[in-house]
Amino acid sequence: MQLRHSSPTQDGRKVLRRAQAAGAALAAAGALVLAGLPGSAVAQTDSPSPSPTPRDAAAAAAVEQTSPAVLKAMQRDLGLTAAQAKARLVNEAEAGAAGGALRSALGRDFAGAWVTGATSATLTVATTDARDVAVIEAEGARALVVRHSLGQLDAAKAKLDRAAKSTRTADAPVWFVDVKSNAVVVKAVKGAAAHKLVQAAKVDRGLVEVQRTAERPRPFYDIVGGEAYYMGSGGRCSVGFSVTQGATQGFATAGHCGRAGTTTRGVNQQAQGTFRGSIFPGRDMAWVATNAQWTATPYVKGSGGQRVSVAGSTQSPVGGSICRSGSTTGWHCGTISQHNTSVTYPEGTINGVTRTTVCAEPGDSGGSYISGSQAQGVTSGGSGNCRSGGTTFHQPINPLLQQYQLTLKTTGGGQDPDPGDPTGTWAAGSVYAAGDTVTYNGATYRCLQPHQAQPGWEPPNTPALWEAA
Repeated sequence: MQLRHSSPTQDGRKVLRRAQAAGAALAAAGALVLAGLPGSAVAQTDSPSPSPTPRDAAAAAAVEQTSPAVLKAMQRDLGLTAAQAKARLVNEAEAGAAGGALRSALGRDFAGAWVTGATSATLTVATTDARDVAVIEAEGARALVVRHSLGQLDAAKAKLDRAAKSTRTADAPVWFVDVKSNAVVVKAVKGAAAHKLVQAAKVDRGLVEVQRTAERPRPFYDIVGGEAYYMGSGGRCSVGFSVTQGATQGFATAGHCGRAGTTTRGVNQQAQGTFRGSIFPGRDMAWVATNAQWTATPYVKGSGGQRVSVAGSTQSPVGGSICRSGSTTGWHCGTISQHNTSVTYPEGTINGVTRTTVCAEPGDSGGSYISGSQAQGVTSGGSGNCRSGGTTFHQPINPLLQQYQLTLKTTGGGQDPDPGDPTGTWAAGSVYAAGDTVTYNGATYRCLQPHQAQPGWEPPNTPALWEAA
């Protein structure tokens, strides 16, 4: 605690001024609530069955306007009841207003604020001056007198930030101001790395707490159809569709983009994955297994960068509309001219591709073809360009999925394939061609359109895909 010298009269005036300032600030926060902005509401104490009663209608409305999906996620991930989730939001609104007002009132003595409890019912405000306790408690918060102000801790962290620009921090990957422990915490895989960073920053060691950790944080990136990826040996292609093979995530693309073992970098030039399988010529199919930094998504990059959902892989008929997404020319549409086409490239002949009127250019290879929400295939090749028009060919997606036993990532969930009826042959995750027959619940069905089965697409439920045989 900082020591200061002042007369009793001065101390009394100081507390009074701070109380007045805190009251004014909190009154302002209350006005914000009445104006419909985040602000004050009664904080409830934690109890087995809390019944929050917001102080004003505006606070209650703020809770009621929270998305039901958010409230359900809070219940699931925080272990709360519906009532507790709502109480937590009310109490956090109160804490935000009170904590902000007290920060203003306490000035340089302020050392942070935080809430605790299942419903965030307890607000703690820290200060470096014991004379602030009365002001803090007068606003219903718990007061804690600590050694370092938030300003001191923030300044120390800023020094670490600057030192990190010229100091290796891979083994001390995380540092932050922790108001609860009143310290700058450095989480380190190797303690020596943390001490080296602190020394380089010339920070008072008394302000720092080193915590050992085994974690090595990494960024997370989305796999989105149509975005660029780069081969380790050079060249650029486009992502087709996100897929999974068991627990492994990745994406489908063109075989001519790389051979098995070829490494890839993502659109952001970060390490991405490795070609796990590739066929070219003969067919033009491949898939890349990505590392843990990349997450498969059921989306394709559409017009203006908006994401287009992928719901399945039902093949569109000849004459049907189809759009393509690629990293060179973006989003273009046309129609399907013919299925089951053979085309000869300088490297050899490709069989079983689909011919379309959609244009494409180099770098679009491997990119997504989609009709409505249904994945169709990955860009193989063609002629012309997107200025004068052209013809393109795509490798249909269903044979690719079947070749490598992949599951298309869809908005239906993308979970592991359901085994289907244990007494039948139909199974989610399996690829079916027109004319294939399956059994389900003792009945036989014939496939009408090529597709990869998805959970919920059982033959009796999808007359557009199956008919009774």
